[in-house]
Amino acid sequence: MLELFKKFERGVVMLLAVLLAATIFFATIELGLTLAKDLLAPPIMLLQVGDLLDIFGLFLLVLLGIELLETLKAYLRENVVHVEVVMIVAIIAIARKVIILDIKELDGMTLIGLAALLAALAFGYVYIKRTHLGCAPDKIKVEK
Repeated sequence: MLELFKKFERGVVMLLAVLLAATIFFATIELGLTLAKDLLAPPIMLLQVGDLLDIFGLFLLVLLGIELLETLKAYLRENVVHVEVVMIVAIIAIARKVIILDIKELDGMTLIGLAALLAALAFGYVYIKRTHLGCAPDKIKVEK
C-alpha cells in the first residue's frame, strides 16, 4: 500500500513539473511579447518606468517558475525537498513583490515588514548554506 502511495506521489509531482514547465514557457512568451510591444510603442526603443517594472516583474516571475521547477526536479531525483532552493524561491518572490510595488501608496510599517521579511529570508539562506558547507556560523571568519 505504501508503495502505491509513493508511485501516486511521484506521478503527481511529475504532472506538476510538466504543468509548471508549460507555464514557464508561456510566461516567457508573454515576457517577450510585452518587451517587444513596449519597445515598439512610441517613443520607439525607450521604456517608461511603469513598463520597466512590468518587464522586471514578468522576468522575476519566470525566474521564480524556474526555481520552483528546480525544486520539483530535486524532489524527483532525491525524494527530498531542498530547503536552500525553497529559500531562494521565497527570496525571489519577495524581491519581485518589492520591485513591482508602488511605494507611494504604502505606509512605512508595510515597507519595514517587507524589509524585515526579506532580511530574515536572506539570513536564513546564508545560515543554511553555511551549515551545509560544514562550518558553524560562529567559526566563520569575516575579513575586513
